[in-house]
Amino acid sequence: MAHADAFADALEVASREGYSAVLVVISTPGGSVDAMLRIIERIDNSPVPVVAYVYPAGTTAWSAGTYILMASHVAAMAPNTVIGSCQPISYSPLGSAPVEDDKIINALVAVMSTHAESRNRNLTLARDFVVKNANVDDIEAYEYGAIEYRADSVARLLEAIDGRAVLLASGVVTLNTRGAAVDVYSMRPREAILNAISDPTVSSILFLVGLFALIYGFSAPGHGGEILGGIAILLALIGMGFDINVVSAVMMVIGAILLIYELATPGFGIFGISGVVILTFGALFLVPFSPEKWAVSGDWYSTFTYMIVAVGICVAALFLFAAIKVLQVRRRPPIVGTMIGDIVIPTENARPGEVIFVVYRGEYWQAKSAEGIVAGKKYRISGKEGVVLVLEESRP
Repeated sequence: MAHADAFADALEVASREGYSAVLVVISTPGGSVDAMLRIIERIDNSPVPVVAYVYPAGTTAWSAGTYILMASHVAAMAPNTVIGSCQPISYSPLGSAPVEDDKIINALVAVMSTHAESRNRNLTLARDFVVKNANVDDIEAYEYGAIEYRADSVARLLEAIDGRAVLLASGVVTLNTRGAAVDVYSMRPREAILNAISDPTVSSILFLVGLFALIYGFSAPGHGGEILGGIAILLALIGMGFDINVVSAVMMVIGAILLIYELATPGFGIFGISGVVILTFGALFLVPFSPEKWAVSGDWYSTFTYMIVAVGICVAALFLFAAIKVLQVRRRPPIVGTMIGDIVIPTENARPGEVIFVVYRGEYWQAKSAEGIVAGKKYRISGKEGVVLVLEESRP
């Protein structure tokens, strides 16, 4: 939704400061249907002409990007760019498939065809984008009347559209863009952060990493894992708009419980492995990918799946390494019992009860003696008070 908010703000700035047009550069595999519809609504009611441009060369404006392109007052593409793939797709970690539900299809066809017709664009091709998942490159789109211009740069596009009359909600406006200066709109900090974390891949990874961090924090308090985990999970929830799959959340909680239980038992066995697997699958289903909410390409779904699985494996490997180290430390024999009776040779003098540093097994330890310490003499470790060794002079 960050892009929708930023787009609305850009239109307000353009209207208030008297800009000739708003140029929207599109390069996307798709996105949220809600955000797409908000952007289209803003275009329909914009007091400033909106020029959509698929750019740079070699990029795509699939799915949600194509809907926005067809809704814009002027549509243009750079060489070797592609639009289309607008048929809704249902998501599953095992693969994605086109949706055949007439209710969803008809709703999206209505959005696409209504705007194509109002902009005098190819109505048949607009419907095929949704119904047949059609794709066309810039040459075909221009020849079939889906767009008005082809241009290899922003400057040439502005020169080409100069003098064109466009119909806005407020009436007909003539574009005055030849030689116009281009001011780049920058997202405000809030929108930039929201844009980064609202990507389903990023938010799912944040949630996954946050849970692992919480588990590590609870198993080894004092290292900040609880704090980092809590922050990561909160950011993930904000990015998802709190619209998460409840079953996936339950799966991830169960996985976390299994991992915590595993830490309390000897070794690393079936509970730990099950926890990692359940957490990873929970992350895959965490964000609702119903077709009425998302308009993205099948390739993006595949990339999302591979990314989550790869990150899940990497984070799980790091967690297992950390958990094993924690378990090793916890199960290590008490050091106090093994050091009693060992000999140390201090290198400095100390008064009775005065604490000094001595070297024991290559490490510096604090030490004291009720009788005082003389450098160079042998002393036996008789006990330990907190972190301070208690020494007694070693006599033959």
